[in-house]
Amino acid sequence: MGDFKLLNMRFSQFEIWEIVKSLVGVSLIFGIATVGLNLKLIAALPLMLFTAGVGFLFHELAHKYLAQRYHCWAEFRANNGALLIGLLLSFTGFVLIAPGGVFIHGATAKQHGRIAFSGPFMNLLVALAFLALGFWIPSAIFAYGFRINALLCAFNLIPFPPFDGFSVWRWSRLAYFLIAGVALILFVLSGAL
Repeated sequence: MGDFKLLNMRFSQFEIWEIVKSLVGVSLIFGIATVGLNLKLIAALPLMLFTAGVGFLFHELAHKYLAQRYHCWAEFRANNGALLIGLLLSFTGFVLIAPGGVFIHGATAKQHGRIAFSGPFMNLLVALAFLALGFWIPSAIFAYGFRINALLCAFNLIPFPPFDGFSVWRWSRLAYFLIAGVALILFVLSGAL
């Protein structure tokens, strides 16, 4: 299987399959948890892809992009077991997503901290983009996109392994408290919208 470049990043064909599988899984998990397994899911899936799926994808691509900028090997791998557990739990209305992650080799501790920071930071930017869109065009979709991405940002900042927050905490307490503080404010604000 050959490698190819897209958006200044190198991807393998296998990695693209892993990303697509996880993207579909994340969208299904949020869709089933939100509307259940019925005909409404058909209409909900594109919305979940646009909100939760975009958040997941941009988060992982941020890790990959920065890692490759540091000349590290970086490839996404799906976590099939976690996707299955998340899918089964979604039938109860509970969302648990751990669809996989970007595996990185060759980064220093400082680089790894910055790479870890980039994922939640991307969710923060995506959340703010949805918030801005919601001010211009009031819509439940934009409010949901804001809420989901604020949640993804905050969730990924848990300061214990394997979460991104652990590596950010080890790299820079200041960076951790800044992004965690903003994430917490956005998460609380998302519940008020």
